[in-house]
Amino acid sequence: MTLCVTEMWAQASQFRLFSPLRYDPNVTKEIMNRDSAEQSLEDRILLDMYIKHPELVEKDIETGTAVIGETPETPPSLSLTDTTKVLPFAKMEVPMKAPKQQDFYITKPHFWTFMGDYYLQFMQNHVSDNWYQSGNKSWAMLGTVTLQYNYDNARKLKFNNKLEMRLGFHTSDADTVNNFKTSEDLIRYTGRFDRQAHKQWYYALQVLAYTQFMRGLKDNDKKTYSDFMSPFTLNVSLGMDYFVETKDKKLKGVIHLAPLAFNFKYVDRKALAAANGITSDHHTLEDFGSQTTVELEWKPIIDLLSWKTRFYAYTTYHKLLVEWENTISLKVNRFLSTNLFLYPRFDDSVKPIEPGHTLLQFKEYFSFGFSYSM
Repeated sequence: MTLCVTEMWAQASQFRLFSPLRYDPNVTKEIMNRDSAEQSLEDRILLDMYIKHPELVEKDIETGTAVIGETPETPPSLSLTDTTKVLPFAKMEVPMKAPKQQDFYITKPHFWTFMGDYYLQFMQNHVSDNWYQSGNKSWAMLGTVTLQYNYDNARKLKFNNKLEMRLGFHTSDADTVNNFKTSEDLIRYTGRFDRQAHKQWYYALQVLAYTQFMRGLKDNDKKTYSDFMSPFTLNVSLGMDYFVETKDKKLKGVIHLAPLAFNFKYVDRKALAAANGITSDHHTLEDFGSQTTVELEWKPIIDLLSWKTRFYAYTTYHKLLVEWENTISLKVNRFLSTNLFLYPRFDDSVKPIEPGHTLLQFKEYFSFGFSYSM
């Protein structure tokens, strides 16, 4: 049965009321250009929905604007007997599924990093007879904390801060005077400010300060050989830093070369002034010289085995102080490790503790116990 063109156009117009609601600008155009008597019911219903319920109008996915349908203003010329042609209804846009909205967060760059190493271990200790802080061969317990708080903006500036604290106690049956004594005692802060000069070379300002926690004693002797702030050393140096890092990152660290360095030494106990190279009845000593510091960490085979070394040398060209600390660590698991510590030291600015002792000093200990890194 053949439908007349008018009936087909009416059905197409009514279809808009039951299809998904999409904005058609022709609706408002028809209402604005025609008298109220000529306005179709469908157009008025759609306009009312546009005004009262805009949230129901489907939006274009890409532009966010309403989709415009293409509805011919007048029915096309079509023969009543021609049933082979199809009437072009209003353009029906098939809505695509909107892509899932992605959440984007803009975070402020974080250039500071914190690291910490903690040890609580038992050890076998060996100290040479002329060790400058005194000590004896024994079994002991050692606690070590190393904290690092570093800044690196991945461009030109670095600011590294390291605080090392080591305190060990030991007892000896041969000592009838002191219940316990210190076998390891250190508080040391190293701060380094770097500005890049070329590739791995940086202009550097380094601050080094160190002292100890408690009194240094000997077996069966109440005499104090060292104490907190006796001595206290502050070294400020200006020079260049070279940052070492191999491609496999097995070896990394920093070499500090400072042709200009200021060294300040303070002794709270005047009785210990001469033993620390300070004129008797004086508390302080200041001098200028050159300084070199090398701090490296090497993991030769596996990450569980590491060698940390620190070489420090300061000279005024009249006296020389050299320290070389070596720590070889083998981690059994995350919480257990064993350490071997080797520490030769040379200082010709002080006199030997006892006549006949050489200026070369040596400390060694082997320990096993709890360890934790973060």
